[in-house]
Amino acid sequence: MQYVLDLFLSIGETVFMDVIPDLPGGRPLKGRGAVANPTGRYERHRRVRVDDGWGADGGAEGGEFAAPAPRTRVSVDASRTVIARNTSPDIPFDRSINPYRGCEHGCIYCYARPTHAWLGLSPGLDFETRIFAKPDAPRLLARELGRKGYRAAPIALGTNTDPYQPIERKLKITRGILEVLDRCNHPLTITTKSDGALRDADILASMAARNLARVFVSVTTLDHRLARKLEPRAPSPAKRLGAIAALNAAGIPTGIMVAPVIPALTDHEMDAILDAAAGAGARDAGYILLRLPLEVADLFTQWLRAHYPDRADHVLSLVRQTRGGKLNDPRFGHRFRGQGAYAALIAKRFELARRRLGLGGEDLAALDVSHFTPPGDGARQLTLF
Repeated sequence: MQYVLDLFLSIGETVFMDVIPDLPGGRPLKGRGAVANPTGRYERHRRVRVDDGWGADGGAEGGEFAAPAPRTRVSVDASRTVIARNTSPDIPFDRSINPYRGCEHGCIYCYARPTHAWLGLSPGLDFETRIFAKPDAPRLLARELGRKGYRAAPIALGTNTDPYQPIERKLKITRGILEVLDRCNHPLTITTKSDGALRDADILASMAARNLARVFVSVTTLDHRLARKLEPRAPSPAKRLGAIAALNAAGIPTGIMVAPVIPALTDHEMDAILDAAAGAGARDAGYILLRLPLEVADLFTQWLRAHYPDRADHVLSLVRQTRGGKLNDPRFGHRFRGQGAYAALIAKRFELARRRLGLGGEDLAALDVSHFTPPGDGARQLTLF
């Protein structure tokens, strides 16, 4: 059950509004990634905005529809557990935490967008304007870590939605999670498109000194104008590179994720991104080829035709070449890297650049799990009396 938390009324960016219907024409909205808000795939009825000819301005000539700018709404996600488990053979971790559902960064390519359909909302604009926070996550985490039989292994933050999206500055849920993991000597990794991790550098540096923490900063493009369209509310590429430098300077092992690599749009920047990251002190590197699961395929296609109509067909054609003729291939072992000649070329380019720059690969096994201490472990014997 989700409900609106009263204390959120004091947050300047938080307002309340009805569900946003679909938008006509696929016109871009300032500060938002999606150009549409299609009804979720589980809904029985479809919502569509229609211009009746009168126009939103009271019947101005031409009757052009003027959709109101959607604002961000933050509600509480009343989850009973906070650690998500997976058995995927192509993922280097088996557990993760996502402090938020939905993400205001608005990255149009985000493979997490379809999860909003589970909430009866749209993977389009709803995903980036209807955020569900988990303020109880630190308490739930401590409870789960304290369960009999729990065995420590690196917990990944930021695997679905960004733990440092804008609302984290006020709610500090991610920081609360880090405090619990720090007290328990529990290893973690963070993946983010934000420089927000610098606010928690004190905790992360302490954990890194015990070989408990690694951070990966994701950079899609170095082109500021393209970034504002692809990921409109994420910090600029320059700020992310600055975060890599500052985190490494603080003793926190930080790497670069070139993600996603978009054929004919950002793929030509791979070497430049890796060069810039290495110059900022990045220690590890990885990449992910563009994924377009479920509704993301249509959303990304609409975005392409709205922003880059001259190359949309070419981009989509190359995507299909890497996905067996489709826009998405969800198979384990293929979904992150793709297949075919074009995907192989990207993989080769990445590997040559990685070796040239001396960047390592992800090795989560290197994080220390031997000193994990369950919450309250030192006081357990007292409970016998």
